[in-house]
Amino acid sequence: MMRRLKELFGRIGPTVIVAAVVLGPGTILTSSKVGASFGFPAWFLLALSTFLMIGMVALAARLGVTYERSLCEELAARLGRGASLFVGLVLFLVVALFQSSNNMAIIAGLEPLFEDVGDGTLLTSFGPKLAVLLVINLFVVFCLFRIRSLYAQIERLMKILVLVMILAFTCNFIVVLFGSAGSEAGSGGSQESGRDLIPLLGMIGTTFSIGGAFYQAYLVREKGWKLSDWREGLRDSIIGICVLGAVTSFILLTSVLTFHGRPGPVELKSVGDVARQLEPLFGKSAKVIFSLGIMAGALSSFLVNAVIGGTILSDSLGKGWRLSDAMPRRLTCLALLIGMLVASMSLAGASGTVGLITFAQALTVLGLPMLAGALLYLGTRKDLTGERKVPRWILVSCSLGFVVACVLAIRTTMIVWGKIAA
Repeated sequence: MMRRLKELFGRIGPTVIVAAVVLGPGTILTSSKVGASFGFPAWFLLALSTFLMIGMVALAARLGVTYERSLCEELAARLGRGASLFVGLVLFLVVALFQSSNNMAIIAGLEPLFEDVGDGTLLTSFGPKLAVLLVINLFVVFCLFRIRSLYAQIERLMKILVLVMILAFTCNFIVVLFGSAGSEAGSGGSQESGRDLIPLLGMIGTTFSIGGAFYQAYLVREKGWKLSDWREGLRDSIIGICVLGAVTSFILLTSVLTFHGRPGPVELKSVGDVARQLEPLFGKSAKVIFSLGIMAGALSSFLVNAVIGGTILSDSLGKGWRLSDAMPRRLTCLALLIGMLVASMSLAGASGTVGLITFAQALTVLGLPMLAGALLYLGTRKDLTGERKVPRWILVSCSLGFVVACVLAIRTTMIVWGKIAA
């Protein structure tokens, strides 16, 4: 039994790396907000997002082991270098701009830990916050250029961080479900007025992470998988994604049981607010445990998120896609730099930062249909015959995912445009 579990844990490396992006601070916070605002019905959208993610990951992994060239190289050969570069550039911009959320999540996770230290002002000024971001980003850059066998080290680290988050939120849900908190909430409607759809759309977008699924094609190649490995790898990937969907469900349902239906407004604007979810299990230490969970989520997606952008853009330029190549590492550093600069401007309260972050939010969902369309295009080529042909159920589920991505993009654009025009 232990040998079987060890083998399974060894094979799900690519899925765990995708999980580091999916189960990041954005998913944790948006799922908590959605649970408090929308209650149990939101779970069905989460389940749909998980199902669509399985289809996209399955398609990307299949393409990764089927084609002799990488995805961007295939697009360049079939549609021209311009099409490949467009895909790489959009994904890079999405990743680079939203790297700022990982930077800010680390600060948000640290702030509650220093509230009771001295006068509680250690991390309230801009200088110390900027110093923290500089140290973390420089450390990541050092790891990029100095660590050998970078993929193996990233995979090992991601397994540890994701496992920590899974255990924390699963245990907390069990305690809330069978404890007193579950009997006091969840039956009534939320008292929040004018529920914001942005967190709901954000939860769908972060769970159904097409960018993470797209990168799966590169991960299986880095892992050395062949077409003969795909079926067994697919089964393990489905298990991994279902586990992640279950953990996100635990986070959402814990928020429903803890916050939804309680009298008075429910506002989850900070890590400290959401940390109240963990009080049934950890008591007064909930703030510390949740802050560590947020930082684990931020750190797990911190490097992987930037690596995705750097790798895909490098490949779209025809400069290599392996982590051992120079260009992917350099462009990863560029993604890290842009993310840190955007976060620094936001922390400093610079004018126009809100508009920049809003633009980045819109760009994310606008890029989803294009990425899904690229995967479907490569998955439906006529030269994929015999055992190289993509199974129909994958194409059907991914077609549904493409439609959902388009609807998500249109709806988010309308909401963001309304906020800008207001």
